[in-house]
Amino acid sequence: MICLVAGSTIAPLLAGAITLAWTHSVEKIVWEEDWRSGPAGLELVEARVRGSGAGMEPQPEARFVNGIWKWHPTLAPQREVILRRSGATADWRICISAQCRPMEAYVPAAADPVVMKVCDGF
Repeated sequence: MICLVAGSTIAPLLAGAITLAWTHSVEKIVWEEDWRSGPAGLELVEARVRGSGAGMEPQPEARFVNGIWKWHPTLAPQREVILRRSGATADWRICISAQCRPMEAYVPAAADPVVMKVCDGF
């Protein structure tokens, strides 16, 4: 299961797989990443972006399908992923079974940073 941790707040997402989505502050392009919890930590399964520019270039192995660049990153499992909130864009979106909610639905809107990690004991 994946949890969000913000200070003393621990929010179990009650899911072993999520999509983390956000809108780039300069390009105004949506970026999505599919994450799942595994025995070695958080595994990045797929990344998708609907355009490119300002540090948002798709990987060389990306395929352009129905207007979206898609690829399978080669990132080792992560113990945690630190999510920062700049205030310059809309909040991160957490999607579980195709139902998306802003991260503030799980942790306080002012919490920064927020740590995404595999949680045990919930």
